[in-house]
Amino acid sequence: MEHHYTYRVEWSDERYEYTARCLEIRGLWVAAPTAQQALAMIEAEVEQNLRSNEELGLPLPTPLTEQNFSGRFMVRTSPSLHARLMVEATEQGVSLNQWVVQKLVDRRPSLDW
Repeated sequence: MEHHYTYRVEWSDERYEYTARCLEIRGLWVAAPTAQQALAMIEAEVEQNLRSNEELGLPLPTPLTEQNFSGRFMVRTSPSLHARLMVEATEQGVSLNQWVVQKLVDRRPSLDW
């Protein structure tokens, strides 16, 4: 079965080995001594998971690369944070939207999972 899922493989200081996961299938992960082994193992686990889901008649997750993103999403926050962000955006001479986008671009990527 050919699928285009998104995989993340990284070194774990806690486990002293590589861990790998498929972003589209929550909770599914493996660990191995090398990155290559971890990737091969998670791909095999994903195939098994998909086969099981098909046999049970469960829907398969849509790969992130096959989803259509509009470029828009709603964010709900507290009124005080909204006000603080608006003040910061105004101080910088940009719209609140531009300020939030820049904050997202400048953030450190999350590696926690």
